[in-house]
Amino acid sequence: QVQLVESGGGLVQAGGSLRLSCAASGRTFSSYVMGWFRQAPGKEREFVTAISGNGGRTRYADSVKGRFTISRDNAKNTVSLQMSSLLPEDTAVYYCAATLAPLVPMQRQMYHYWGQGTQATVSS
Repeated sequence: QVQLVESGGGLVQAGGSLRLSCAASGRTFSSYVMGWFRQAPGKEREFVTAISGNGGRTRYADSVKGRFTISRDNAKNTVSLQMSSLLPEDTAVYYCAATLAPLVPMQRQMYHYWGQGTQATVSS
């Protein structure tokens, strides 16, 4: 199993940047595909981005391509989400997630481990 703890959320103006981090427990971190999802008030939790265990493959939602970047440091058991050119519609609780599923899934139900979430608010 793996336990996930997010950090780095906050309030930023539109056009600004935020960097989210997720610290994972366990000794097999590199075995997990890591993902970021987000949930805005009144909306379903949606896929943002994910990265393979060795960092060689990434996937992004169309809404964040070119603005967000996911990365991981397997030596430190961390995954990060660099968010730039933020828009008010990026406001949400951001969740870190992990899965042992093959490939790099985008479906929420493929992820079995979740953090508690961190709030990111973008003001207009």
